[in-house]
Amino acid sequence: MKAAIAHLARRLAWAAVVVLGVTTIAFALAEVLPGDPARMLLGPQASAADVAHAREVYGLDQPLPKRYARFWGRLVHVARAGDAAGAHASCARAAGRVHLDLGTSPYFRKPVVELLLAKAPRSIELGLAALAVQLALGVGAGLLAASRRGTGWDRAVVGATLVGASAPSFLLGLLLQYVLAYQLHVLPYDGYGATPAEHARSLVLPALTLGLLGTALYARLVRDELGTILAQDYVRTARAKGASATRVLLVHALRNALVPVATLAALDLGTMVGGAVVTERLFRWPGVGQMAVEALLNRDGPVILGTVLMSSCAIVVATLALDLVYLALDPRLRRPAR
Repeated sequence: MKAAIAHLARRLAWAAVVVLGVTTIAFALAEVLPGDPARMLLGPQASAADVAHAREVYGLDQPLPKRYARFWGRLVHVARAGDAAGAHASCARAAGRVHLDLGTSPYFRKPVVELLLAKAPRSIELGLAALAVQLALGVGAGLLAASRRGTGWDRAVVGATLVGASAPSFLLGLLLQYVLAYQLHVLPYDGYGATPAEHARSLVLPALTLGLLGTALYARLVRDELGTILAQDYVRTARAKGASATRVLLVHALRNALVPVATLAALDLGTMVGGAVVTERLFRWPGVGQMAVEALLNRDGPVILGTVLMSSCAIVVATLALDLVYLALDPRLRRPAR
């Protein structure tokens, strides 16, 4: 148990360093982007006095080190009585509670935490749907190729995965839109949908676009892992004891082949929670990725930083959850190192 706790403590320490480094880089990049955020917010016709006032309101007139220190200083704090009023009421909820404060977006004119809380569930929904497509099609195709290695089925899967891994996401998305929305009229082009039924139909195309891109990698991974595992001694022993080919493949081999698949799935989900920028933009899916594009185009520094912070934290949480799964499945990881 002590070894497991020490292992998780080390991972948490590294996770904190990663989040700090990624956020610092994002903060620096947001500052060097061309254009004045205050001028972009007010428009080219705004007077110099109005622009200067906007810079003062949003703290853009402060030196860079001071703004950086203020960002981390106000990130997590305890709300006092009366702090929950105004624009941050939905974030604080009640006095005396610890809450996040990522500042206010100059472009959207709302607290960044409020924007992320509204957009993140939609990106999570899209990410889970895309991951289900990846696992179902990728693991299935990998099983088919591994069970018929060297045949036409195997070559077809390998060829399809090469094409799938090489296709850009926007090209695949446009192709799906043309076939399923324009030609067959079975799905909407884009949007989120006003009713649950419309929403479910609107989810299909972006989920397929993200899922099919990842399917190629999962199929190749499962195929190669199964090819190695099927040559192991314990698999030959199972065959010698009379186990059927199906049982050997699904019970003895596939269970071990799914370990690297779980690793990849956790990282994929963490990345997609942070927003699939191209797919969300193409299908006008109102998630974190779509919001991040608008923030970049309008030099909205608080939203850019909030998006990067949320994305890095999502990946860190996914990897830590995977570590817990590994500790539960593999007793060797719970033993102290010698």
